[in-house]
Amino acid sequence: MNFLRGVMGGQSAGPQHTEAETIQKLCDRVASSTLLDDRRNAVRALKSLSKKYRLEVGIQAMEHLIHVLQTDRSDSEIIGYALDTLYNIISNDEEEEVEENSTRQSEDLGSQFTEIFIKQPENVTLLLSLLEEFDFHVRWPGVKLLTSLLKQLGPQVQQIILVSPMGVSRLMDLLADSREVIRNDGVLLLQALTRSNGAIQKIVAFENAFERLLDIITEEGNSDGGIVVEDCLILLQNLLKNNNSNQNFFKEGSYIQRMKPWFHVGDENSGWSAQKVTNLHVMLQLVRVLVSPTNPPGATSSCQKAMFQCGLLQQLCTILMATGVPADILTETINTVSEVIRGYQVNQDYFASVNAPSNPPRPAIVVLLMSMVNERQPFVLRCAVLYCFQCFLYKNQKGQGEIVSTLLPSTIDATGNSVSAGQLLCGGLFSTDSLSNWCAAVALAHALQENATQKEQLLRVQLATSIGNPPVSLLQQCTNILSQGDKIDRRGSKIQTRVGLLMLLCTWLSNCPIAVTHFLHNSANVPFLTGQIAENLGEEEQLVQGLCALLLGISIYFNDNSLESYMKEKLKQLIEKRIGKENFIEKLGFISKHELYSRASQKPQPNFPSPEYMVFDHEFTKLVKELEGVITKAIYKSSEEDKKEEEVKKTLEQHDSIVTHYKNMIREQDLQLEELKQQISTLKCQNEQLQTAVTQQVSQIQQHKDQYNLLKVQLGKDNQHQGSYSDGTQVNGVQPEEVGRLREEIEELKNNQELLQSQLAEKDSLIENLKSSQASPGTDEQSSATASARDSEQIAELKQELATLKSQLNSQSVEITRLQTEKQELLRKTEIFAKSARAPGESEAGTAAKTTDVEGRLSALLQETKELKSEIKALSEERSAIKEQLDASNSTIAILQNEKNKLEMDVTDSKKEQDDLLVLLADQDQKIFSLKNKLKELGHPVEEEDELESGDQDDEEDEDEDDGKDQGPI
Repeated sequence: MNFLRGVMGGQSAGPQHTEAETIQKLCDRVASSTLLDDRRNAVRALKSLSKKYRLEVGIQAMEHLIHVLQTDRSDSEIIGYALDTLYNIISNDEEEEVEENSTRQSEDLGSQFTEIFIKQPENVTLLLSLLEEFDFHVRWPGVKLLTSLLKQLGPQVQQIILVSPMGVSRLMDLLADSREVIRNDGVLLLQALTRSNGAIQKIVAFENAFERLLDIITEEGNSDGGIVVEDCLILLQNLLKNNNSNQNFFKEGSYIQRMKPWFHVGDENSGWSAQKVTNLHVMLQLVRVLVSPTNPPGATSSCQKAMFQCGLLQQLCTILMATGVPADILTETINTVSEVIRGYQVNQDYFASVNAPSNPPRPAIVVLLMSMVNERQPFVLRCAVLYCFQCFLYKNQKGQGEIVSTLLPSTIDATGNSVSAGQLLCGGLFSTDSLSNWCAAVALAHALQENATQKEQLLRVQLATSIGNPPVSLLQQCTNILSQGDKIDRRGSKIQTRVGLLMLLCTWLSNCPIAVTHFLHNSANVPFLTGQIAENLGEEEQLVQGLCALLLGISIYFNDNSLESYMKEKLKQLIEKRIGKENFIEKLGFISKHELYSRASQKPQPNFPSPEYMVFDHEFTKLVKELEGVITKAIYKSSEEDKKEEEVKKTLEQHDSIVTHYKNMIREQDLQLEELKQQISTLKCQNEQLQTAVTQQVSQIQQHKDQYNLLKVQLGKDNQHQGSYSDGTQVNGVQPEEVGRLREEIEELKNNQELLQSQLAEKDSLIENLKSSQASPGTDEQSSATASARDSEQIAELKQELATLKSQLNSQSVEITRLQTEKQELLRKTEIFAKSARAPGESEAGTAAKTTDVEGRLSALLQETKELKSEIKALSEERSAIKEQLDASNSTIAILQNEKNKLEMDVTDSKKEQDDLLVLLADQDQKIFSLKNKLKELGHPVEEEDELESGDQDDEEDEDEDDGKDQGPI
């Protein structure tokens, strides 16, 4: 350090070579010192000298600094000093106060040192690897150095990074750095990296750049953010502009939807800082990048669709109609809305429905046209409105019809309360401001572009020129103003009005013979045009002469010869006599040779530096290119050639009609063939289905045969067993199961009956208890009388309930008897079927008929089984009702028990009443006893039937086991 101080101290006193010696000594220390501290101090000293002595340090120290980067990776401090020194050498970020010559020398110096650095591509790769270090003192200088290299020699550095493994991915990691200064400088680095390199743009986009950049913009506050938002937006522009792949990826990733919050602008007029205006301006430009007319039509329309669906177009229209928006933002918003709706019908229809927040509300189109024809508005705003109107009408026949209809007599508002778009255009067309004349003429021409219907409709428009004079047509008024020329005093360009009117007339008359006839019907028009073309005027008037020649050529080429005095041949003779064919063609060529013609033909947007340059319209240049050649041929053609051409046209028309006829025939035959093919495919499917059904039926028949043979064998065995029921069990695999279920349900009914008997026994015991309670003595006669009355009522209720139970038991026994008879009938039918199945001497056909008969009987048996099921279900419901009544009886018994407790205290010693009660109870006892006998009588045959059925079931199970052994293989 003492050595360094001595060197630095003697710098100013000694001659110029002292600094070079100092730098040389420092470089020697960097190269030869073994101690890391000495090398670090020497590099730090070189860093301090590198700004003032950039050339000397660069020449002597660059190689040593690169060597430090290679060998001292472990020490972040010396690496940081080395990177800072290299940045000072290569960067041109000098003070702005230096002279212009020194600035140029500095730029040359930076590019030369950059060339030396990247001569070895390994140096750039080394720098990329250093960016992986998280240490701030290494990463940040590395980012700045690489950015400076890209600024100096961008394409060469881009190529090295492109071929470096994971080179772009390493740089993308900078956007995720938590330190804002590195993240922000990383954005600047990626700006320089992606400039004019489609391959790197695609890699960066697929490294999730869109997601990260949009997140940063959101975090920074969208349009209210600082310069970081602007840098991110510029990087997004680099990635999307002229890169169809990235645009498609941006749309497919639903990133267009995330642009909508950018354009949420409050109602307040304040708060428009310079940075916010810049941010919003770049945001609008970014939207225009996605819907630029130079993009492929499919990509543009898909982006336009997405912008409408997510509400972005609606948000832009809100800004368009808002108050307090800065003029440049409003102008750019109009241009953006123009390209969002251009050529896309849905967006154009929405824009037509937008109203301005005025009282009364006016359509946005009318409000914009008012600005366009107002000479007090800024020129760039008027150009933007014209572009918006052109984009609204581009490939929009519906919109063209709406604009033209506002000029027709049937739709004009007679009250005059509201002004229409057509009235504004006419007002601008005939005003004293030449710029308004030009804009209105071009706008009206776009309402007629490639729309023959509206060209004919516009011929109906009548204008009232002055009070007392008859109205004149719009076409006639245009030619009148054109013929007056410079007689009318106008503000602005001398030729602008005439150029605009001539472009309107050329557009109107092209491809519209009716309009040509109306134009030629005015006898003054053709002499005016020939007079204009024949004169020798100055350079400014040559353009007007060329447009007049174009209009006259259109009148010849699209002439249908309906006017005898102005037929094609006569007009050609007139040109040859008064102008000369060669002179006419020369004047026609003035249009395409004009210096402003090529400029207007490049882009649809009318972007002019000043009003004097506003001469040609983009769509009109395409019309000139289309018509110039055909008009030249038409002028040189003779009458015979015209006749031949007409004959050829007729022949071609006939040929086209024949071709069209045959095309229609072929189309019909193709449709018929398609229908026949579909029918054949349908028939094939039906055939396959029928074949499958036949196969299934054959297999079913075979199964029935097998079952029939099996039945014959089984019935032969069944003859050895007794009992007809077992025969029926093997008729069908389903039948025994159904009969078994019936048995189970009958058994369940019997159990329920036993349960009812037990419940009746319980009631008997309760009645006995009541008897004993009635025998207990009482004290009060009045209370005993009351109690006896209550007892008589309770006994009457018990009698009624017992009668109900008796009737229910009788009906249940009847149902059981009916089920038994139905079971016997089922067994008898099964026995009859078995006998009919054993009939001998049957043929194969007879066997099949028998099989069919068997199937029918089996289905009948199944139907009867279903009916039995339904009856059993009804019995179950009745059983439930009986249960409910028993529950009610139980509740009555509980009430009686409570009354019994009262009776124990209240029964009197009245003997007469007690005797009556005893007599009544004796009668009740006799009735209950008789009911029990009847129940026993009803239950006894059921128990015997159960024993019989249990015995039959045992026999059936034995037979089932034997039959299962016999038919095991089946």
